[in-house]
Amino acid sequence: MTQDLFRTDAYRTECPATITALTDAGIVLDQTVFYPLGGGQAGDTGELHLADGQTIRIADTRKGKDDEGLPTADIVHVPAPGQESVMAGLQVGDAVSAQIDWARRHRLMRFHTTTHLLCHLVPMPVNGCSITPDYARLDLHMTEPLDKEALSAGIAALVMAAHPVKLGSVTDAELDANPALVKSMSVSPPRGSGTVRTVRIGGAEPIDLQPCGGTHVANTAEIGRVVVTKIEKKSATTRRVVLGFAD
Repeated sequence: MTQDLFRTDAYRTECPATITALTDAGIVLDQTVFYPLGGGQAGDTGELHLADGQTIRIADTRKGKDDEGLPTADIVHVPAPGQESVMAGLQVGDAVSAQIDWARRHRLMRFHTTTHLLCHLVPMPVNGCSITPDYARLDLHMTEPLDKEALSAGIAALVMAAHPVKLGSVTDAELDANPALVKSMSVSPPRGSGTVRTVRIGGAEPIDLQPCGGTHVANTAEIGRVVVTKIEKKSATTRRVVLGFAD
């Protein structure tokens, strides 16, 4: 099982680690700061620095799959093509330093927190989400039209208000008693450990509180200028809101 350091500290950019498995899918470490694709958020990229001074570029990060001989608790670091000679020298037990592409990760964090702000501005069920370094989209289960300029102004006001963003947790029983906390129709919070991680935006009276395993900024002011670039009618019951950076 890979220890996922990003769950408790999204600002940590590197960590020492030990290779625990080498598979066709990629490299598994005992701990990592790399976020794997999931919950709509893209997987991290970056580098693994080896003890001999060589570097392996990581093009993506994924969760383990049973058909790859890996449990889902493992995190797989997918090397970029063209590094076969360096990869051939790796062994289980080798020490490495794992370092994410921080500029890319920070863009993901800014977008991800903005999608939670959208959940406050448009309190409708979410039936799809994609968060990339260049844009984010949120699919909302609704029939009413949305105003692009009004949503952009709403986001800007929440960013200017500098709301704190805090991690927390609820028990499975608490989540069962308050199912409205779950905004997504397509992704269920991971259960089994007895508690579910939450992200809370705001103070004593939060403007948004929901289960989420992604990476987020610590304060809405850190988001900067994010605007709604497009609103699409994807179906009779789905409105897609696309976000982009204005700076």
